[in-house]
Amino acid sequence: MSRAGTLGELRASGWESRPVKEEVRTNAIARIAAGHEIVPGLVGYEETVLPQLENALIAGHDVIFLGERGQAKTRIIRSLTGLLDEWSPIVAGSEINDDPYHPVSQHARHLVMERGDDTPIEWVHRDRRFGEKLATPDTSIADLIGEVDPIKVAEGRYLADELTIHYGLVPRTNRGIFAINELPDLAERIQVGLLNVLEERDVQIRGYKIRLPLDIMLVASANPEDYTNRGRIITPLKDRFGAQIRTHYPLDVDVEMGVVDQEAQPVSGNGLHVDVPRFMTEIVAEMSQQARRSPHVNQRSGVSVRLSIANYETLVANATRRALRNGEHEVVPRVSDLDALVSSTAGKIEIETLDDGREEQVLERIMKASVLEVFRSRVPPEHLGGVVKGFEDGLVVHTGEDVPAQQYASLLQQVPGLRDVMADLGVGESPAAVASSVEFVLEGLHLSKRLNKDAVGARALYRSRG
Repeated sequence: MSRAGTLGELRASGWESRPVKEEVRTNAIARIAAGHEIVPGLVGYEETVLPQLENALIAGHDVIFLGERGQAKTRIIRSLTGLLDEWSPIVAGSEINDDPYHPVSQHARHLVMERGDDTPIEWVHRDRRFGEKLATPDTSIADLIGEVDPIKVAEGRYLADELTIHYGLVPRTNRGIFAINELPDLAERIQVGLLNVLEERDVQIRGYKIRLPLDIMLVASANPEDYTNRGRIITPLKDRFGAQIRTHYPLDVDVEMGVVDQEAQPVSGNGLHVDVPRFMTEIVAEMSQQARRSPHVNQRSGVSVRLSIANYETLVANATRRALRNGEHEVVPRVSDLDALVSSTAGKIEIETLDDGREEQVLERIMKASVLEVFRSRVPPEHLGGVVKGFEDGLVVHTGEDVPAQQYASLLQQVPGLRDVMADLGVGESPAAVASSVEFVLEGLHLSKRLNKDAVGARALYRSRG
């Protein structure tokens, strides 16, 4: 569809101006009525965060999201641009997206006054109507609101001329959505500068007798601990947000697995066939859930969903490396690959101890607890008798990175009860799938105290407890 090029053509087209919050409200209502998601691809917030967000958008509120790291706060905020109209007209050359019907900057006012219906119009995409600032202690009012531009003064303009203003991020996001991440990190004296933006809907730039009536939707994020740790949100500013929405980590393993399935980007290509058994994905997700419940992990710091994603990708990467070294093309992660997760886990959780070596012990405990939890939920105890009996009859099994998958496949003939257990796990009988299932079952039996395990480095030996 052709778009108007002048103010007169815009009026003739029937385009109507509306405040940004009304624009967001209308588009949100249309999306909800059509059964579409307000924030596409968001897992685990269907009954908690999203209903609150929908209420805030319909009510036309400014919003602050409170939550620990890795809870999709920034993702939600950035997705709100999808609720703006795809294209919007502005006065040509405007730095602050002037509404052609209601210009506020001197440039736009004078242009409309001089040209009338011949005023040139530009169209901006909704992505250009989103502004974002990570709050840091050195952020200034000039960054957010604006300041004198010495270059424009040097060009010959008078200092009092409004055209010498270099607009900050907030005015430049006029008629759009402006986001401030980690709001408590913003110095309190700078937070005061946002009070007018939220209540009176304008900004005042020092040294100029001007008032810019801006049209902005303000969205912010903060970690709840920041109220006391690094800074705080001043009470008058907090009071001006219409909605405060608390985000959270996945409430159960299934939701955590859903996030991993959606976000993880494991190895692919190079002639390799990657197949991750569901029980291995569940172990990865359970590790994050266990870490969030562990008294040895700093819960104020939080355990991000990024832990599950990074662990999953590392698990597949290690399984790929192992398969390549063994000359195999089928990549199926095993329990012995879990040792590689130390590198992807250590940097994402904070252990509540100063003792040397204690961190490795905590991670090992979390890993074992996760394997045992999944084992108990996946494998019925009555199907394990035949496997345990095979070990009581003298069976000994070696596992490890250097053990090829084909060596595990021979166990199907030696231990008849193993097929029933594999049926419970829902995996096939390819050598790589058998190897993964065998290691999982053996480790589960060991953690259940039904088998003994002798571990040396990356290798392990499972035998009867007798």
